[in-house]
Amino acid sequence: MSLRQRPVSTEPAPPKEDSVPAKEKLAPPVPPKSASSLWILLAAVGISALVYFASNSFITGGSLDYLAPYALCSSDSSKVYTVDAQNSQTQCILIDNGYIANTGTLEEVKLHWKTKVAGTSPSELQIRYTPPGSIVVPGLSDSHAHLLEYGASRELALEGTKDIQETVARVKKYILANPEIQRNTSTYVLGGGWDHTVWPTTRWPTAADLDSDPVLRGRPIILQSKDCHALWVSSKVMEISGPFPNVVEGGVIFRDDSGQPNGMFLDNAQDIIFQPALTDGDLLRRFSIAVRDVVAVGLTSVHDAGLNPASLKFFSKQAELNKLPIRIYGMTFFDENGEYWGNTTKPIIDAANGRLNARSVKIFADGALRTSGAALYEPYADDPTTTGAMRITSEVLHHWLPLFLRDGWQVNVHAIGDRANGIVLDVFEASLKGINISASRPRLEHAQIITQADRERLGKLGVIASIQPTHATSDMWYAQDRLGPERVKNLYAFRSIINSGARIALGSDFPVESPNPLTGFYAAITRLSADGESPHGSDGWFPEERLTRQEALRGMTIDPAYASFTESTLGSLEPGKRADFVILSQDIMTIDPDQVLTTKVIATVIDGKPVYGQF
Repeated sequence: MSLRQRPVSTEPAPPKEDSVPAKEKLAPPVPPKSASSLWILLAAVGISALVYFASNSFITGGSLDYLAPYALCSSDSSKVYTVDAQNSQTQCILIDNGYIANTGTLEEVKLHWKTKVAGTSPSELQIRYTPPGSIVVPGLSDSHAHLLEYGASRELALEGTKDIQETVARVKKYILANPEIQRNTSTYVLGGGWDHTVWPTTRWPTAADLDSDPVLRGRPIILQSKDCHALWVSSKVMEISGPFPNVVEGGVIFRDDSGQPNGMFLDNAQDIIFQPALTDGDLLRRFSIAVRDVVAVGLTSVHDAGLNPASLKFFSKQAELNKLPIRIYGMTFFDENGEYWGNTTKPIIDAANGRLNARSVKIFADGALRTSGAALYEPYADDPTTTGAMRITSEVLHHWLPLFLRDGWQVNVHAIGDRANGIVLDVFEASLKGINISASRPRLEHAQIITQADRERLGKLGVIASIQPTHATSDMWYAQDRLGPERVKNLYAFRSIINSGARIALGSDFPVESPNPLTGFYAAITRLSADGESPHGSDGWFPEERLTRQEALRGMTIDPAYASFTESTLGSLEPGKRADFVILSQDIMTIDPDQVLTTKVIATVIDGKPVYGQF
């Protein structure tokens, strides 16, 4: 995904108040009108949970004091999934001062509290039970996402439009619904999420499509594609951004019959489009939207895949102010034309009580499959004129990667095509000689199309595959047309990657996909769309590449913790680790797969305190 982030120095809006102090809890997301019935159901689940807690809690007084020791126990025997090395299940977890003090049966945690904790705490032990049928799992992580871009995408969301005309109409509706934008034709209109692969046309959209509407004509409009590897812009934006070079290395400028840019810019060509600096208020609003939504779906940690200096400064400022409501693992954006900073910049480790870490660098090797920019060994099946493009040369990679590894930085490389993955693994193989792999933990971000030989090499080298299961279920409808019947077997080969001995970490790449980790869990174990379909039928798309439920749960808990150097404090519910956990309304480890997506988040908890829901 391409990154367009700016700094912000103000603080997030204060959360709404409820039974949990405002400083301890975020307000839940405002439900979209189109999903009112779903949110009524969610509210009902939440009310039922509260009623159950009120009638079944054994505490000495009033509401639960999250600062005092308390035990959270499963009402259905051992339904706390610890995700330890043995994948154990237990009845209770004992929380003390934001950490897990003990796990076990109710009697075991009571005994531990009496012998180890009670002497330091004057209060009686508070005990709460989860609702019947619910489970507790470690805090869920997204190993590859973009927080600020997600917030931006929710303001003018174009995902789901069925053709160019409907997309233009949605932009028009947005302008007419915002009087300030409507009055000022010089205000930039920014949106994202359009997906040409689902439109009934083979052509890309152009500036002329935007300019055809009198409300849009003459306005600066920039619309990001679903995969964030293409910009669709208006004539006004091209006028402001030009003149344009004839060729952009690692990018494409689409042109009309007369040779003039037509409004479509791919991969590195996006960088030549002028975009105004966002205000602090803009970025604050986007960050607040993103945080509100991710905690509502059970995410406690997000690996933000590409922080430029300005956005890193923003997150660092929030950390200094103790205003990071979730954990962020940042990947610093790489600029091959800039000066080397690996030996002059110190990694950020456990800032703001473990809320911010930034000890890795993010490098783009190629583009995306959706926009035919992924670098392939052989031409695209549906466009034999191209093999995609590398956004960086192997010579540059061979120069920079050893430097970052030498200076203690994790190196995370975006690689999608088989040629891009092969080239990057060549560089890793050469650069990792003499390097402690457990100390460096290099990652392939996406690792989408990998040959069998390179999958085996991935495992031997110890490179982590940061993968996105919902990309597989989104792309499966057009993938074979693009790659052909044989090469497509190397696409999203998750089971084969694990069988090679490689570690994985699961994510979504939101806003490209939904931030809901349960959609990734479902996609990983079924290889089916949300409505239970696939090009290969109800058994799933290449069902032999499915993950087990245990692998999927570990892939969004302890595996991301390892991939971010935090496995000693996060990723499992074990004594001594931080009390990050999620209460889910159903047991996703045992229910029928087609019921997984009906599961609700009852509470999301960080450092023992709810940031969404309550218990």
